[in-house]
Amino acid sequence: MTREPFQRKDKKLFLDLLARRGIRDKRVLKAMAAVPREAFVGQALVDSAYQDSPLPIEEGQTISQPYIVALMTEAMRLGPDNTVLEIGTGSGYGAAVLASIVQQVYTIERHQVLADHASKRLAKLGYDNIAVRCGDGTLGWPEHAPFDAIVVTAGGPGVPESLISQLTIGGRLVIPAGADQHQQQLLRITRLSENKTETEDLGGVRFVPLIGKEGWR
Repeated sequence: MTREPFQRKDKKLFLDLLARRGIRDKRVLKAMAAVPREAFVGQALVDSAYQDSPLPIEEGQTISQPYIVALMTEAMRLGPDNTVLEIGTGSGYGAAVLASIVQQVYTIERHQVLADHASKRLAKLGYDNIAVRCGDGTLGWPEHAPFDAIVVTAGGPGVPESLISQLTIGGRLVIPAGADQHQQQLLRITRLSENKTETEDLGGVRFVPLIGKEGWR
């Protein structure tokens, strides 16, 4: 049985929900409409692909709630010529959304299995402006820095200095951070100069822990 009619109906409801919840950036809404979320979840969860909730993936991780993906993407204030670093590739869904907006995406995943699966999935779907690697995301990807924006899809105890140092002047880091591993504040940190930043609190969120040298051990 084809799922296309189901997907069309659910995707429309899903996009309407994002707009009602305050997502205004037309580029973000267009990207969320373009990326086939059902391709980033297991076959057993295809019917749930357009629900506004996180879903389990391999290695005990999750594909983030669509609203949170849209919120964090919008918070980065992206432009079409931007280069973005994503920490926490997961299924590759967030990277695909970013790649639909910006020129180049670099994404780091600490689980080799997830990095391999995401790389293959993204290539199969035709995303040729995404580079995936396995490693410690808290240290960033200095070989490709500086970045116009960095997004972290796991919650850290603080803000990794390595990531701030890899932003362009004017670059934005969006990261969940807080002393509680199970509850964080979503922060947008703008690098104003070599040694000065501005931090904005975008509200409470809940993410899996950010593991690494400059995250949770």
